[in-house]
Amino acid sequence: MYKLLSHNDLDGVGCGILAKLAFGEQVKVRYNSISSLNREIEYFLENDEPDTFLFVTDLTPNEDNEKRLNDFYNAKGKVQLIDHHKSALHFNDYEWGYILVEDDEGKPTSATSLLYEYLVTNNLLQPSEAVSEFVELVRQYDTWEWEKNGNHQAHSLNSLFYLISMEEFEEKIMERLRTSDHFDFDEFEKKILKMEADKIDRYIRRKKKEIVQANIGEHLAGIVYAETYHSELGNELGKEYPHLDYIAIVIMGGKRISLRTIYDDIDVSEVAGQFGGGGHQKASGCTLTEEAYKLFVLDTFHLSPILADAKRNQYNLKLSSFGSFYMNRNNDTFILYSKNSQDWILEKNKIELEQTFTSFEDGERFLKRNYEAALVRDELFVDYLMSEVKKRDNL
Repeated sequence: MYKLLSHNDLDGVGCGILAKLAFGEQVKVRYNSISSLNREIEYFLENDEPDTFLFVTDLTPNEDNEKRLNDFYNAKGKVQLIDHHKSALHFNDYEWGYILVEDDEGKPTSATSLLYEYLVTNNLLQPSEAVSEFVELVRQYDTWEWEKNGNHQAHSLNSLFYLISMEEFEEKIMERLRTSDHFDFDEFEKKILKMEADKIDRYIRRKKKEIVQANIGEHLAGIVYAETYHSELGNELGKEYPHLDYIAIVIMGGKRISLRTIYDDIDVSEVAGQFGGGGHQKASGCTLTEEAYKLFVLDTFHLSPILADAKRNQYNLKLSSFGSFYMNRNNDTFILYSKNSQDWILEKNKIELEQTFTSFEDGERFLKRNYEAALVRDELFVDYLMSEVKKRDNL
């Protein structure tokens, strides 16, 4: 007999699907949150048949269960932990641990892709085109390669996972992988996925109006409350507000924080680690501890949302040769312009700042991080120009 304990997200359930394809009725699969994994491990060690082989995928145990699993392995040799999170690398010190963040080609891995490799290598599962395509979709979604590659089928797979029950998702996918030459969605699924995509767009537009920014430690974070669509929301907010180092999505119902960044030089797993969490460099999470609650909720609740840049301007545009006009809540005015197409100048209330910038992007990043200003609408820009002309005429 086999038992698999896995995460309750797409990557974790992908592992469960592979295990059921490989072992059929001989495997029991349990999907867990990060907090419930250790209860399941304790139950397994105390109640399951001693000859049962245990797989743990996409999650890692706490220190006590780490020691207990090692003792179980030394006694029975029937444990295999497979994970791909940077925070789990120390499990490679055990014979029963296999943690790989990137493969030999530098591609980020997922728990599903690593388990597939394990099952095929050990002749426990026959590879097929359909299964390989499914595994790759899961990998690309979980590592956010799908966006870089424009692979919207991977994003749709995750959307389908949340649109139907976990049991129905498993049944649909397993049947498709057993009977189809290639992996694809049926016509009904394509229709509901289109409806879901529209719903996500509306949700993100609303949340863009609610995000606040605050200095948390050495980083400038964007903080927003949201119960759903965390990955999509974190990614879109990161692109909408590139001056922010990372996005912190506070999940009040689940008492958790989901962290996302679009930058290669920001590691949100380190941020999550400060509060007992972990994950990937660009996508991590942690429990809403007392300290985290103070920093991300209590200290920021009074803040006003980030001012959004005007979207439909014809005159006041970014990178304009006339300069780009910004304003903050204190009615301070800012003009960002270039004198020689190399050095960018920033004026605050008509006074030139000493600091210059090598690009428009650097200047705007400084402006938004330090003054929380936004590109104003054309009407305000024209009013400003007219008032300046009148002042000069009166001189």
